[in-house]
Amino acid sequence: RRRAAARALLLDAALWTYALLAARGLLGGGFRWDALLWCAGLGAALAAALSRTGASVGRAVGGRAVGSRAPGGLPRPALWFVMALLALTFATGTRLSGFDAAELLSPRGLAGAGRIFSAMLSPNFAILEEALLSAVETIYMAFMATALALPAACVLGFLGAANLMSGHPALRATYAAVRLALNTTRSVEPLIWAVVFSVWVGIGPFAGTLALCLHTVAALAKLYSEQVESIDDGPVEAIEAVGAHPVQVAWHGVLPQVLLPWLSFTIYRWDINVRMATVIGLVGGGGIGTLLIQYQGLARWNEVGLLVMVIASVVWAMDRLSARIRAAIK
Repeated sequence: RRRAAARALLLDAALWTYALLAARGLLGGGFRWDALLWCAGLGAALAAALSRTGASVGRAVGGRAVGSRAPGGLPRPALWFVMALLALTFATGTRLSGFDAAELLSPRGLAGAGRIFSAMLSPNFAILEEALLSAVETIYMAFMATALALPAACVLGFLGAANLMSGHPALRATYAAVRLALNTTRSVEPLIWAVVFSVWVGIGPFAGTLALCLHTVAALAKLYSEQVESIDDGPVEAIEAVGAHPVQVAWHGVLPQVLLPWLSFTIYRWDINVRMATVIGLVGGGGIGTLLIQYQGLARWNEVGLLVMVIASVVWAMDRLSARIRAAIK
């Protein structure tokens, strides 16, 4: 009970600290460490003062709330606090994001957007051959990134599964290291990896392929490992009971259960990589994205319109193809 009460108090303190920081941001206050400390201290004090009242969200979540309950399960004071916190978040987000409906609908802005869209809706088909060649390059970038990522993702998918890496301290340490590496790699967007590899190996499709490959390894390994963690333990225990080696257990007890989901994940990831490949070209990763940023920088919107049409067609075609393949292997 003490641990649950401490968690409830910590949650309330975090919510009140956030509320005070959001209110400060809404009033135009910039970020300062001393302000953060003051808000954290005041938030902890408010949480402690209200810990035994119906305004305590932490106690309500923990199931020991007091007072009348709203239909959603929270005491009414806690529900009002959560709703006020959401409204405050929206108001602060509107201010910090610079959202301005008047500027969005201003005649000058609408006229400029109209000129761009009218040009894009009149595409210049003179560059169609160049656009198609770049689109083919983009598709092959996505294919190579997915194919090169598969071996590493399969191995890491087993090493990152908690049910296979428990027991021995070395296995648990390996699991923790693999999970940390996957989370770190996946948290960096392919666009950033493309910038890194563009400096490393030079601007072009090779840099884009490497960026997609690295991110694909982390993304697929996470999906693979989660699928391994959801398998039926019966076949695994039966194979272990006859003295099978861990590799044999993985090959005969785990792989048959996860093979079809893995194939579905892989095809879906290839579909994602096609779309990503059009974006990383904006930072020198090759493919049709590089062509797009060149014409956009020159304000040649007729050419940009054609490239957008080609990109949309490629993405639509790949989406339909991957959907049919996934449906066929189920």
